[in-house]
Amino acid sequence: MVVIALGQMRRRPTAFVGLAVALFLAIGTVTLFGSLFAADLTAPEAARKAAAGPGVMVIAGAFGEIAVLVAFFVVVNALGFALRQQHRELALLRTVAATPRQARRLVRGQVVATTLLVTAPGWIVGAVAARRFLAELQRRGMAAPGVRVPGTPVPMLVALAAVLAVGLVASAVAARRISRIAPAAALTAGSTENSRTGTPRLLAGIAALVGGALLLRLAATRPAEQPDKAGQAALLGSLVLLIAVALAGPLAARALAAVLGTPVRALAPGTGWLADANLRGYARRLSSAVVPVALLVGLSGTMVIMTSTAEQAESMTASSVTSGTDVWLRQVEFTLLACFAAVSTVNTLVAVTAARRREFALLRLVGATRLQLLRMLTAEAVLTAAVGVLLGAAVAGAASAAFSTATTGSAMPSVPAACWWIVAGAAALTVPGILATGLRAVRGPAAQLVSGGHE
Repeated sequence: MVVIALGQMRRRPTAFVGLAVALFLAIGTVTLFGSLFAADLTAPEAARKAAAGPGVMVIAGAFGEIAVLVAFFVVVNALGFALRQQHRELALLRTVAATPRQARRLVRGQVVATTLLVTAPGWIVGAVAARRFLAELQRRGMAAPGVRVPGTPVPMLVALAAVLAVGLVASAVAARRISRIAPAAALTAGSTENSRTGTPRLLAGIAALVGGALLLRLAATRPAEQPDKAGQAALLGSLVLLIAVALAGPLAARALAAVLGTPVRALAPGTGWLADANLRGYARRLSSAVVPVALLVGLSGTMVIMTSTAEQAESMTASSVTSGTDVWLRQVEFTLLACFAAVSTVNTLVAVTAARRREFALLRLVGATRLQLLRMLTAEAVLTAAVGVLLGAAVAGAASAAFSTATTGSAMPSVPAACWWIVAGAAALTVPGILATGLRAVRGPAAQLVSGGHE
């Protein structure tokens, strides 16, 4: 199983590169904030009291709870896609007498191998980031000069254990379907896509939607003098709503694609119709591409609108130095979350498009030219970006309205012009990313790609 697992990773590098980057980010993030916790715990009592502001542990907790959840969300999304890319190969193993337990063991081996591969770089980046972040806090008076990041390996080991646990749980859930159905049925299922969203997944999506709504209600009912607590609840609520979008993604993406695809079919009757049919016919693939875009727009939009709303309401009543530090902390948090979402978007879009080489080759064999395929991909990219932006904007709007209700008493937040830059950034990552990967995917002899199906 170890040899087969490593062989699959070599055969489909694009799928596992995205997973590796997601795991790297997760390990680095947990190491970063774990090291800051350790620094505060090991600091002398006098050093803790000497610093102005909430303290290193409070800052690390406020940053970490959202950043770590986002990192794990990215890991689960990347892992699910990597396993879907191997569905046919896992089905073939089942037909040659591989047991469900062996199939699950293969998937676990891939997760463990990928995690161990990125552990050392993640530790290094996390430790360096922790020291630089602490130094900046000290420069701004938010941490005492005597606080130091300890040399203990505990934060690193905790990061490895946490990421491994998340990866193994996610792999068990993702591999459950292929390991439980009959071998012949597994092979048949691997050649097609099930258009239905399973009942357990749909129920989980509804539960996440309810949980997100409760968090937004909690944010909306916070007192006006507690904008930070309202902001954290709203941001956490937006993340839970995005998890609901991911769980019910195929259903929501198919519905939006059907609506948005109508003008595309009218403007481009040939390639537009094919692009719309591809997106609606492969809803799970569309969901894989849409969710990272929604994550980028949803989290970034929520952060930017909440900051603008807080500034408009003049909710920061501390001194000018503290207010400047608060703004800096929000900017750092926004940058961190935007980087996670952007990396997830690029990785997923590249992997999703690169995995379609065999499909493109089949279209070329039945008469489609490379130019026609690129036109089809352009229409798909525009629709994908539009669906992701709409879903993300809906989440950002709901979270920002809850925060605005708490801080200003009105559900109408202040929407700055920077939101248009977020939309433009999402489109700039989506459309060129799909087209650049598509240019490479349509190269090569079509007959050879169809027969081999290699990347």
